[in-house]
Amino acid sequence: MDIDGASSVVLKTLTQATSQDTAMLKPAEEQLKQWETQPGFYSVLLNIVNNHILDVNVRWLAVLYFKNGIDRYWRRVAPNALSEAEKTTLRAGLITNFNEPVNQIATQIAVLIAKVARLDCPRQWPELIPILLESVKVQDGLQQHRALLTFYHVTKTLSSKRLAEDRRLFQDLASGIYSFACSLWSHHTDCFLQQIFARDETAAMASLERTLLSLKVLRKLTVHGFQEPQQNMEVMGFLNAVFERLKQFLECCRQLGAGSTCREKLEKTIILYTKVLLDFLEGHPCAFIPLIQCSLEFAVGYVFTPVGEGVTFERFIVQCMNLIKMIVTNDAYKPANNIEESKPESLEAHKIKTAFFTQPTLREIGCRLVSHYFLLTKEELDMWEEDPESFAVEETGGDSWKYSLRPCTEVLFLDIFNNYGRTLTPVLLDMVQNLHGPTNVEDPVQLLMKDAVFNAVGLVADQLYDNVDFDQWFKNQLLGELQVSHHRYKLIRRRVIWLIGQWISVGFKSDHRPLLYEVILSLMRDPDLVVRIETATTLKLTVDDFGFQTEQFFPYLESIFGLLFQLLQQVTECNTKMQVLHVISCVIERVDVQIRPHVGCLVQYLPLLWKQSEDHNMLRCAILTTLIHLVRGLGAKSKNLYPFLLPVIQLSTDVSQPPHVYLLEDGLELWYVTLENSPAITPELLRIFQNTSALLELSSENLLTCFQIIKAYLYLSPTEFLQNYAESLCQSFCELLKDITNEGQVQVLTVVELALKVRPILGTHMFQPLLPAVLRGLVNGERYPVMMSTYFGIVGRILLQNSSFFSSLLTQMASECGQEMDQLLGSVIEMWVDRMDNITQTERKKLSSLALLSLLPSDNSVIQDKFCGIINICVECLHDVMTLDYDTNTYEDCMLKSHFEEPELSDYEDLLTEQDKRKKLLDLEDPVHSVSLQQFVYEKLKAQQTLLGDPSFSGLMETVDTELVKDLQEFLRGF
Repeated sequence: MDIDGASSVVLKTLTQATSQDTAMLKPAEEQLKQWETQPGFYSVLLNIVNNHILDVNVRWLAVLYFKNGIDRYWRRVAPNALSEAEKTTLRAGLITNFNEPVNQIATQIAVLIAKVARLDCPRQWPELIPILLESVKVQDGLQQHRALLTFYHVTKTLSSKRLAEDRRLFQDLASGIYSFACSLWSHHTDCFLQQIFARDETAAMASLERTLLSLKVLRKLTVHGFQEPQQNMEVMGFLNAVFERLKQFLECCRQLGAGSTCREKLEKTIILYTKVLLDFLEGHPCAFIPLIQCSLEFAVGYVFTPVGEGVTFERFIVQCMNLIKMIVTNDAYKPANNIEESKPESLEAHKIKTAFFTQPTLREIGCRLVSHYFLLTKEELDMWEEDPESFAVEETGGDSWKYSLRPCTEVLFLDIFNNYGRTLTPVLLDMVQNLHGPTNVEDPVQLLMKDAVFNAVGLVADQLYDNVDFDQWFKNQLLGELQVSHHRYKLIRRRVIWLIGQWISVGFKSDHRPLLYEVILSLMRDPDLVVRIETATTLKLTVDDFGFQTEQFFPYLESIFGLLFQLLQQVTECNTKMQVLHVISCVIERVDVQIRPHVGCLVQYLPLLWKQSEDHNMLRCAILTTLIHLVRGLGAKSKNLYPFLLPVIQLSTDVSQPPHVYLLEDGLELWYVTLENSPAITPELLRIFQNTSALLELSSENLLTCFQIIKAYLYLSPTEFLQNYAESLCQSFCELLKDITNEGQVQVLTVVELALKVRPILGTHMFQPLLPAVLRGLVNGERYPVMMSTYFGIVGRILLQNSSFFSSLLTQMASECGQEMDQLLGSVIEMWVDRMDNITQTERKKLSSLALLSLLPSDNSVIQDKFCGIINICVECLHDVMTLDYDTNTYEDCMLKSHFEEPELSDYEDLLTEQDKRKKLLDLEDPVHSVSLQQFVYEKLKAQQTLLGDPSFSGLMETVDTELVKDLQEFLRGF
């Protein structure tokens, strides 16, 4: 691309690409896309970016195209990579001047330069850093700022590289420029402080911006630029200076007041100072040890003493609390259980912490956390009134403690209590004692204090187990607190029911559960929505607890479930509905079939909720979870849900539908549970299986559930299922077996094995393409034991229940291998005998015995040659399956099942899924469970004796080990 000639054309196209008219926009974007790989295109873009008289939007678009081009075409190995000559020109052009007037474009240029630096600095671009260092020294304010901005982005990018060689290069860079970076930061900081105390806020703002950028550079250099930072005096000098600078900047906050335009930028800088300390502590805990004392004095002083009054702000308090937390919990600062094995630095850090956290200091911190930071704020109380749902389900999980004051406060309290509980327990118990009895509803301060103290007791419930008799407290005080119905007392009602939830699994007698259910029933009717939502959450914790007893809960089930359903209808926010649905799911799961009389309204409501939640996939996940438990609870009666249930499964498991990304896992589980509990197949349920082909192609972590679903169809309707889907399923399996693990292959083959079990003839015919490979694997002696066991299961089924196909399979394989059929049969029997130990399941062992015995009677020389091995397997299996009836002194096959011996289904049928019942019926027809191995052995040996005659048979038996013959005679005693 000729740069001079192309500039006007590219400029025109960029102008069109900024248009709001799609007729101009689309062709321009296409043209620019075509030019991306043209030599000289990025040089043209750079000229346009550097031309400050052009339209800002055009220049903005040019720099974005340039930046994207670096990602795609700058690397030498990239397709259509830029030439080295053009890259040299571009690098030179990028750092010729730092005078971009538009802030947003200046930032993009800085990021762009950093992207190039990541790939080329220092080897191909050694001049970059020296030019930046010179440029930040110039007197021109704009050029200095732009150079410093670029310097920061380059440093940030280079520090993020993690290969050992790249880290070494960055450390070399850091050691070379650290002194300069420190002097730069110090200079701009001093300028800012002089200007702010002189009340020159305009100049101060400019200096503060430079201070912020230079501090950002220093943060990256300090944290990532030194392997042993404690050995560098400049690094440790900078870190020690941070505390003094923080105090100076906080004093500036006091002087400026809340309304100052400079205050926001000043607070950002203060937060950056704390990030330097936190990052250094996280990255270099041992190097941080000399800073522990200063850090604790500073953070505790500003957060827990009057020093911070009128100066601190929320994000700063959070950062200080995080600093304290990280010091308290850092593993590097804890001595080993055996002091002699402790590292010296761990002992030193522990000594510093122990000297600082004295009993008075801990008391002050504990009391201040609870009595000041735990108090609900006016903003939170307003939120309770104006948006109770958001207040009730406000997210406090994950990393929220790092950024938000309330979760941060609670996490710090927990960590300090975990480490210094012996000192803090009496402090907390005194606070509880001082609040004994109901509080005056006209005293909002005391109400907030009681809420805070109860919060603290709930958070450390497991630590207070030996110090608090919660059952007595529950009966003597907390029940009384819950009975105060005044609207202002809702704070305490909500906190007390939450508190009970925290103690449920720690120490709450089973005898008091009915009393608690009475309380829950009452509070589920409370006028305040937040109280009802909190009560629902405590209910979940209660029914989820190990001590939950269904019979205790059952008298309250109908009323509580009805109130839960009312709450689900009443709440409007997605998150709240999810929370209530989780409670409902938990209740259904625990009471199981006893939920059946009470779910009518919920069943009618869920389709409406599903429709309303079309744009809320996480709520739909919660609905799917509820449906899973609902189907399990309803059992066969879940068939009444099919008009709603089956379309939900269809959508959730259709990979061509975008929602499947969120819904697939729960949708598959719901599908499987529906099949498990289905009393009979329906055309719609059968049709959903069409989704499976695409699911098997995914080969994802959900593959195991897919195999469970396939097996469930085989149990539910084997003939229809195999006739409709076996061919496509076989094709999918053939593809799948090419590139999945041994465990995955076993899962595929167990499906085939089940098909042969439920429909021996049809299954063999439908999965015929897979079977030669199974026989081949058996003959070749597959080394993975579980796979070999599965091969035995499949071949055993064929041999026992479809012997004609077994013969044809042997014939086919013999032809392929160029062997005689009898020779191949001998190899099969020999491998079976040799690798029988691979079979661990008793069912497969008996199947193997029956299958090999089915070869008798026979005058085939190969079979007679392997007779000893066959008898060996049979006797070994007889030892496994025969039990001695001492009353009759006879042996019985313990694997036999009959209709007459089954217990009455009515006694426990509610505990069985429909699939469990189908499996039981299938077992009654299965030779493994319907044929006596003892009798089968006798009949086959008798038939062999008849075929050969007594002398020949006796000769055959003489090939068997004497001990085996004795065992065999013992098992056949009485025949």
